[in-house]
Amino acid sequence: MIDINSDMGEGFGLYTMGDDEAMLGYVTSANIACGFHGGDPRTMDATVAHAAAREIAIGAHVSYPDLAGFGRRSLRVSSDELITDVLYQIGALAAFCRRHGTAVRYVKAHGALYNDLAGDEDLAAAFADAIVAYGGDLAALVLAGSPAVEVLTGKGVRVVREGFADRGYTADGRLVSRRQAGAVITDPAVVAERGWRIASGAEIEAADGAPLVLEVDSLCVHGDTPGAVDLARALRDGLAAHSVRVAAFA
Repeated sequence: MIDINSDMGEGFGLYTMGDDEAMLGYVTSANIACGFHGGDPRTMDATVAHAAAREIAIGAHVSYPDLAGFGRRSLRVSSDELITDVLYQIGALAAFCRRHGTAVRYVKAHGALYNDLAGDEDLAAAFADAIVAYGGDLAALVLAGSPAVEVLTGKGVRVVREGFADRGYTADGRLVSRRQAGAVITDPAVVAERGWRIASGAEIEAADGAPLVLEVDSLCVHGDTPGAVDLARALRDGLAAHSVRVAAFA
């Protein structure tokens, strides 16, 4: 069994990002932007409403305060700054969830923060402290195989190990930088193949050709990737063809 998640609600004002309503037909968990890298009150409210109507699990997609850079720039922040920023974003999303009769079930970092957490144990500890401070038994989506898994688990946070069917991997299980060729995979057939292999614990090929095995609980398809809905559809079909059941972890 595997969960499929996607980043949503990342538009802002007059700008839209991805086809969230179509993506909701293929995912079991929705990572909804909370205003720091994308999203605004109207976008958050509408995205929560659509996800709640489909009974999709909702997570807070938190970021560094980097709206101009879409959260893809690393910022130097203190532990206290990260804790308060994460709490602020969870709380904002929780308000809209209450309006629509649902709740925040988990937290996932976005962009640069996600990658920084994977390699910085102090940052991961602050992230965990924020989740614990919020309470409510929130889970955390974390890069599978990264030190952050142990850090958050050690703090008492339920960790959901995440893999990516639409991203390239280095031989050590990290994501290939978006500044490099092959970082984002846009071929539906390749995404479908990698998806079922990751979900089943079978080998995939890292960027340098080395074999790589990941242990994951959730697969991500990025909503802002060109043709994202086609990728999600292909992933679901590929999983079904290999008898991998899809269900939300939360």
